[in-house]
Amino acid sequence: MTATQAEGRVNDGAARNVDALVRRLADVPGREGRLTHLEVLPARTADTVAWPGWADPAVVAAYQRLGVSAPWRHQVVAADAAFSGDHVVLATGTASGKSLAYQLPALTTVRQQRGPKGQRGATVLYLAPTKALAQDQLSRLQALDLDVRVATHDGDSPREQREWTRAFGEYVLTNPDMLHRSLLPGHSRWASFLGSLRYVVIDECHHYRGVFGAHVAQVLRRLRRVCASYGAEPTFVLASATVAEPETAARRLTGLDVLPVTSDGSPRGEISLALWQPPLSQGPGGENGAPVRRAASSETADLLADLVAAQVRTLAFVRSRNGAEQVALTTAGLLAEVDPSLPARVAAYRGGYLPEERREIERRLRAGELLGLAATNALELGIDVSGLDAVLMAGFPGTRAGLWQQVGRAGRGAQDALGVLVARDDPLDTYLVTHPDALLGRPVEATVFDPGNPYVLGPHLCAAAQELPLTSADLPLFGPGAGEIVESLTAAGVLRRRPRGWFWTDRRRAADLVDIRSGGGRAVQLVEAGTGRVVGTVDGARSHSTAHTGAVYLHQGETWLVHELDLEESVAVIERAEPGYSTTARETTDITIVTERDHRRWADCRLSYGDVDVSHQVVSFLRRRQPGGEVMAEEPLDLPERTLRTSAVWWTVPSAALESARLAAADLPGAAHAAEHCSIGLLPLFATCDRWDIGGVSTALHADTGMLTVFVYDGHPGGAGFAERGFHAARDWLTATVETIEACECDDGCPSCIQSPKCGNQNNPLDKTGAAALLRLLLSGA
Repeated sequence: MTATQAEGRVNDGAARNVDALVRRLADVPGREGRLTHLEVLPARTADTVAWPGWADPAVVAAYQRLGVSAPWRHQVVAADAAFSGDHVVLATGTASGKSLAYQLPALTTVRQQRGPKGQRGATVLYLAPTKALAQDQLSRLQALDLDVRVATHDGDSPREQREWTRAFGEYVLTNPDMLHRSLLPGHSRWASFLGSLRYVVIDECHHYRGVFGAHVAQVLRRLRRVCASYGAEPTFVLASATVAEPETAARRLTGLDVLPVTSDGSPRGEISLALWQPPLSQGPGGENGAPVRRAASSETADLLADLVAAQVRTLAFVRSRNGAEQVALTTAGLLAEVDPSLPARVAAYRGGYLPEERREIERRLRAGELLGLAATNALELGIDVSGLDAVLMAGFPGTRAGLWQQVGRAGRGAQDALGVLVARDDPLDTYLVTHPDALLGRPVEATVFDPGNPYVLGPHLCAAAQELPLTSADLPLFGPGAGEIVESLTAAGVLRRRPRGWFWTDRRRAADLVDIRSGGGRAVQLVEAGTGRVVGTVDGARSHSTAHTGAVYLHQGETWLVHELDLEESVAVIERAEPGYSTTARETTDITIVTERDHRRWADCRLSYGDVDVSHQVVSFLRRRQPGGEVMAEEPLDLPERTLRTSAVWWTVPSAALESARLAAADLPGAAHAAEHCSIGLLPLFATCDRWDIGGVSTALHADTGMLTVFVYDGHPGGAGFAERGFHAARDWLTATVETIEACECDDGCPSCIQSPKCGNQNNPLDKTGAAALLRLLLSGA
């Protein structure tokens, strides 16, 4: 399909009806069956209310100058709760004005509680997961033009600014890393600010998941403890995308009971969401002769060309910088066949552009000179776009929140919008495009993390003891396991008990013991060959599989080739490259059960959750041609075996049940293996993780259970909460797994259902039919 074919079908310039436009795109010859679902979400009118009586008139006037004549109901409900001192989490959609809900009470309180000569009274601490988001918030606050002393405090802040912020700042914007490494260890210098702290704002709190979420949860408990020592008990206000049980995640994050506000009163235009599945290849192109789907990026380029030819202003999200550049290039080539002037109206956007380049793209978009833009996710915070008609997504962004955030880039306000999700060749995307209710019904994914992880909690207890001596009264704040961990740290000589409590005994800064964004192990530095420049870091726990010798590594959308991984020095030497292929590591795994924490009986089967010891070794990697994904070669690796104590969910099926279901013994290894692969691919739908954050093992006869067993485990020391979420959502999770297998149109298995890119056994044996039968047997007792 080319844009030339599309010209006669959609290039009428007047085809503004979104539903009709999608239908016409799908009806192009050769695209039969690719549109799996079209959902039209009706427009929603604004639910506005009066400004609260307690709001400072100057603050209200500032918003009105910016065009906010009246707030939406959810903004006032959340603002009222916060102003009254109630902890609150606001979980509403993209562009629903969440910032007003916390800025209104915060700015009002700051202005009302100043001293007679303007001395600092109440203070506000705003936490964002990225520096870019904090800078965006700074710009928004400055646009209000109020006499509130606002400042950012991050790694880029010069010393003079930091000193001014400590002495005079009223509304301080920072991130959890600076709170962990700077504010809390040096809290005595921040005593005046922390002693007056009235509000703590945690923006985009759904980003705090997995091990990172567990670290941030403990940092916030340390903050509460230090504030209490200065006589302050701040109100926490959290802003989240729409997720399942936001109050549960907010409570885990802060340790406080939190009021959820989830009803969205903001207006929106009609949204059409199309789910699109590229076709399977006609010939064998994948591993073991399996069919592969046409690459999502290639399909996206076709659709982008058609929409640009139809004068539809469109943004395409692509995972990598190279992918975005390739989509833009392919689109331009297709458009050149239609009209020589159209290629100049398509561009790529990626992180790393200079400010003037970014502004030029913004200008061309606003002026209508650009009709098509292929971008990485860097665009989310790096560029200001509005007035778009459509968004294409080359693959599911990882979470429903991420999908709606990307769709929300089109049709902002009351404008109609089109979003098209183009499925990648993996089980999760396959399930979503064939089960639209998983995207369009109530949220099923929850923000998952485990603040009680001992590998996380231990270093934070050390940091807390260095900040202020730990007392027995402090320990409940950090969770039920804190007492036992403090005793073990004392026995190891890291903490010392005195009459006033436990003290840190080491000369090192305790906060330096842990990188809160690391999943475990010493971080590996990514060093550019030739210059010695440190480009970034990768978790030690993931370095074997992502930064091994020969790996193609994506860093902030750029493609790098790893020349050498030096494990002794924790350095990977890399250089910029565009090799035309991607790599995926393969590893072998063994697992033993340490303890079962919980279980459920499903008739004769058993579902369990507990602690396991995992030993695994990366043994090779595959080179896959891009964008098609065909396997080019497999290269061996010589890396040491690693061990990991973590959390897992597992299920067992006794031999009698297998015999009654007429599952042949010879088919069981392939059936269990296929069920394991697909279930790993689907768990991110229910727990906010990536499939690379989890692993699995399956066996027809496990030594610890004496029966067929399938394990799915967290890939981080102590666990990250993903397996626990899988245990509690097991019925829905495994139902989605079997439905994905049964819905895939391949005969014997493919990457869209049961093949895994990281399988250490060359995706062999796999039994698609047996996996479906095995899962149906398991679920029959659920």
